[in-house]
Amino acid sequence: MVSGRHPIRTVPKPWGHETIWAQTDVYVGKILHIKAGHALSLQYHNLKDETIHLLSGEMIYRVKVENQLLDVGLKAGESYRNLPGTIHQMEAVTDCDVLEVSTPHLDDVVRLEDRYGRKGTSNP
Repeated sequence: MVSGRHPIRTVPKPWGHETIWAQTDVYVGKILHIKAGHALSLQYHNLKDETIHLLSGEMIYRVKVENQLLDVGLKAGESYRNLPGTIHQMEAVTDCDVLEVSTPHLDDVVRLEDRYGRKGTSNP
């Protein structure tokens, strides 16, 4: 392994797209672009540890706390860490750009609810 340029890939999603700008054996860096009115799955991860940072836009950020799904009020410029097992969901009020850094478990997604017919899957 050598230092140098890293390939960037954009993955289309029903809610927008994600740009994977860093991927190693120990971490992954993404930019999620979520279109206004769209939402990611209500989901959790078995192994993936992630932190998200709302770079721009307005979103509803839901996290299950004590058996209740709550909007934790994430604003532009704020970050939130999800340990494995944390049930969470992002819903864009306006177009949003979200930075995500995580462990490299890209396929570790358990979808509890999904607007796009992907419930229970871990496919993009």
